[in-house]
Amino acid sequence: MMGVLDGKRILVAGVTMDTSIGFAVAKIAQEQGATVLISNFGRALGITRRIAGRLPAEAPVLELDVTDPEHLERLPELVREHVDGLDGVVHSIAYGNPETMLGGKFLGAPWADVAQAVQVSAFSLASLTQACQPLMTSGGSVVGLTFDATVAWPAYDWMGVAKAGLESCSRYLARDLGPHGIRVNLVSAGPLKTLAAKAIPGFEDIEAGWATKAPLGWDNVDLEPTAKAVVALLSDFFPATTGEIVHVDGGYHAMGA
Repeated sequence: MMGVLDGKRILVAGVTMDTSIGFAVAKIAQEQGATVLISNFGRALGITRRIAGRLPAEAPVLELDVTDPEHLERLPELVREHVDGLDGVVHSIAYGNPETMLGGKFLGAPWADVAQAVQVSAFSLASLTQACQPLMTSGGSVVGLTFDATVAWPAYDWMGVAKAGLESCSRYLARDLGPHGIRVNLVSAGPLKTLAAKAIPGFEDIEAGWATKAPLGWDNVDLEPTAKAVVALLSDFFPATTGEIVHVDGGYHAMGA
């Protein structure tokens, strides 16, 4: 049976644990026929190399620090060691120092930490996409992951600001890359118990009551709905959709109370 990503070449940037959204995306993308590459850097790279073997087909692991210009410059060469181009890129990357940026510390956060969070969590969507653009000669799809930045959440603080930057960045990328046939969209997931979420002090305040307020309900350990939405946006089934934020949150975002 054909999958929706048959023949597609996909890079999933930012895969650490097999409990991450990025890993779930890589798994479903493979199941849907894609050739998948995954990336990480630093101390997490060894973990990524180990969990790559838990995918349906072991995926090549590339070293990529999206804040390092040299890493970005060499990325096309590393990708071409495995595939001759890319049809899709997944941005599953975010970081904010939990000691200063999260958990009710909004008013005291130092600029150096804010700048790091904005660079890693928002600007990197642009830098990663630009690094991959030479590989997307026939167009393609870029998909990032956000958490609704239209409101102020308990504990999320400067990461909420960084996600607002990410959401705006995706729209400008959609504007500038549309003429090249490259679509840029985001998936806004409900709260999920990923490694990133566990690093947020007070995260339980965000997820409290989500399952009861979301009309479809919400399972905060089930990554599949979010991963399936990312895979759908990577496919050819959204050929005229760009600059969009698709909510995968059980419908919570649409409820007034």
